[in-house]
Amino acid sequence: MAAFRRLVYAALCAGLISGVLAAAAHQFATVPLILLAETHERAAQPATATKPPESRIERAAATFAADLLTGIGFALLLAAGLALRGGPVTWRDGLFWGLAGFATFAIAPGIGLPPELPGAAAAPLALRQLWWLATALATGSALALLAFTRRPRYAVLAVLLILLPHVYGAPLPAASAAAPEAPAQRFAVMATLVSFLFWAALGAATGYFYRRFEPSSGEIRAPGG
Repeated sequence: MAAFRRLVYAALCAGLISGVLAAAAHQFATVPLILLAETHERAAQPATATKPPESRIERAAATFAADLLTGIGFALLLAAGLALRGGPVTWRDGLFWGLAGFATFAIAPGIGLPPELPGAAAAPLALRQLWWLATALATGSALALLAFTRRPRYAVLAVLLILLPHVYGAPLPAASAAAPEAPAQRFAVMATLVSFLFWAALGAATGYFYRRFEPSSGEIRAPGG
């Protein structure tokens, strides 16, 4: 029970820190570009298709809630992975795992499907989601093979898993974009930087709090004691 509390407390603390940090970074780095793109998107649509935009407070609250829940969810996964690995854990170990998460969920999918502004040209949503999921799963599995195995054949398999989604190719858009190209490129860069900040903070904080909440000797009892 103590180990479970340790995992949950570490994830809650790390998720809170990384979620607040990511929400603040989004407000300064990506939200202004999204608002600009939405202006172009509404201008390109018929008047009957437009809807009143959300207020800045509503948007900020929704972003904060999403980043906070995302941070806690991924922190639970990282803490569970550290627990399964066993051994001593430091913030550096957590940072390494966080960077692996960044590579799995941001870099690898972003090569084929970079972060998109509203109005950007895009393939059907279901195809994009399927390719993104397959890419993240393949990349995460490959990194796990590289981290936990030492046999050459597993290293070759890991490389193949990383390359396979990109050889197959991401789904291509079938229409032109309403969003200008320059803001779209800037948004992709800024969103990737925010993601890096999020994952680095999440990993380091998870490792730190996982060690911080290590059960004391008085909490560890032998079976039947």
